[in-house]
Amino acid sequence: MSQSLAATGTAAGRMAELSLSGDLHRPVRLTVPDLLTWPRHEAQVAFECATSGVQHHRFTGPLLHDVLMDAGPAFDPARRKDRLRFLIAVRGTDGHHALLSWAEIDPDFGRAPVLLAVTLDGTPLDHAGSQLVLPQDRCGARYISGIETIRVDGGYTAWT
Repeated sequence: MSQSLAATGTAAGRMAELSLSGDLHRPVRLTVPDLLTWPRHEAQVAFECATSGVQHHRFTGPLLHDVLMDAGPAFDPARRKDRLRFLIAVRGTDGHHALLSWAEIDPDFGRAPVLLAVTLDGTPLDHAGSQLVLPQDRCGARYISGIETIRVDGGYTAWT
C-alpha cells in the first residue's frame, strides 16, 4: 500500500482536485496546495493492510473537520444535536470509498483527528491528491488515496 498511496493520481503535470459538495453553504473544489491554507497536523500511524500487512507512515495535513467547517455545513450551529444527523462520504479516484459520521470528527463528540493529508512520509501529494487518514483506525480500509469527492449529507430530519 505504501507505494500505491503516492502513485495514484492524475495525468502527469496536472494538479489533483477534490470536490466538497452536498449540504454545504460553500461547496468548493480544492487542490493539495489549497489545503495548505489550514493549520497542518501530523500523524504517525500504524495500520493493517489486508494485502501487505502492517504499514507505518507519517502524514501531514489539515483536519477534515476544519476544512468542512469552512465550507459551511448546513446544520444549525446553535443546536448541538442538529449536526449528529450528518454523514460524510469520501470517494477516491480508484473508486474506494468510506463513510464517517459528523459526530466522529466533531470536537464536541468523538473528536477523531481525521486528516486530509497533503504529505505522505514527507512526499507532497500535489499530483496524487490528498488522502483521508484516520489515525485511530487499526485497519487501513478507510484510508482513501487520491480523494476526488467529499459529500456531506444531512440525512433525515425526522423519523417517520
